[in-house]
Amino acid sequence: MRPRDPNEPHRAASPLELFFDLVFVVAVSIAAVQLHHALTENHIAAGIVSYLMVFFGIWWAWMNFTWFATSFDTDDWLYRLLTVVQMAGVLVLAAGIEPAFTDKNFTVLVLGYVVMRIAMVAQWIRASRVPEYRRTALIYAGGITGVQIVWVLWLLIPEGPLQGILFVAFALVEISIPVIAEKRGRTTPWHPHHITERYGLFTLILLGESLLASANAIIEALREETALAPLISISVLTLVVTAGLWWIYFWPPHHRKITSFGNSLTYGYMHYFIFAAAGAFSAGIEVEIDVLTDHSELGDVAASFTVTIPIAVFVLGIWFIAIKDNADRLVNTVVPVGAVLVLLDPVIPIPITLTAVVMVVMVAVLVVRRPVEAEHEKLHS
Repeated sequence: MRPRDPNEPHRAASPLELFFDLVFVVAVSIAAVQLHHALTENHIAAGIVSYLMVFFGIWWAWMNFTWFATSFDTDDWLYRLLTVVQMAGVLVLAAGIEPAFTDKNFTVLVLGYVVMRIAMVAQWIRASRVPEYRRTALIYAGGITGVQIVWVLWLLIPEGPLQGILFVAFALVEISIPVIAEKRGRTTPWHPHHITERYGLFTLILLGESLLASANAIIEALREETALAPLISISVLTLVVTAGLWWIYFWPPHHRKITSFGNSLTYGYMHYFIFAAAGAFSAGIEVEIDVLTDHSELGDVAASFTVTIPIAVFVLGIWFIAIKDNADRLVNTVVPVGAVLVLLDPVIPIPITLTAVVMVVMVAVLVVRRPVEAEHEKLHS
């Protein structure tokens, strides 16, 4: 298993990586649906906590595979087989999402997660045969194995505050493994363009859930004639906002942000909040649909916040990790201020109207202002 060249030209996502992402579509969709149900039933705190816990497993398993693949993707039969095993683990995890939300039963979810992680251990053991990366790979393999034992033991903790506290503690141990491995061993050779493309593709998957919510609004409009105009409006506005999120995310040159190990950690870990927010946005749209059709226990203001808070988190997250260092003063004022302004949307009678207007303004500013790096490249050319 030889390492890939981090300067390899025209490196793009492989068909296997795209295939791998498909199973995460299932997991993300189920997580968003369960969050939607919890929010619309007014189980806000419990729903958000369960969602963040479930999404940690989805995000971390995806991210670990993605960073490994950018460095050691040999695409031989064993690599493919172990990747398919990880996909099986994702499907098991997806099957355990509903029990985790409704009954606080994480057994199936943890089982699927452990399957994914043990398959990842096998990949790292293969990579340890490369002499220069042996120490790094073995630290990864040993650390991941140890934490999986801890997760199985975590299932024995009764539901309550201690369970939540230990979850956070064990999650912090999980995300510390790459820091220890890369610091004590040789840094793995990630490919900046490839890795940021992979993040972009996963973002598209999550934004796709919002487009599904937009379509659901039209479907409900055809069934609920009394709410026809509001549902059609929210469908159109959802499309506008989703397009705005896409525009904002892909505006800066992402590959410039992972030129060092420290920057790559910030970029990778901050995406937990960006990804989780994108998934929660689609759930919020479904909540708004329920409110408009009188199928929700939430009031109008609370329902609006289920949409605007995820949008604000998404925009602020991508501004912090990729935009602010590649933008001028105008962009660095309009984008964060716009993210805060969307939180005022609940005072508007029509759902997400103000948000859509703010998103259009932000996109208009980005259109007339090129990223700093792009401007430099234009001047040099």
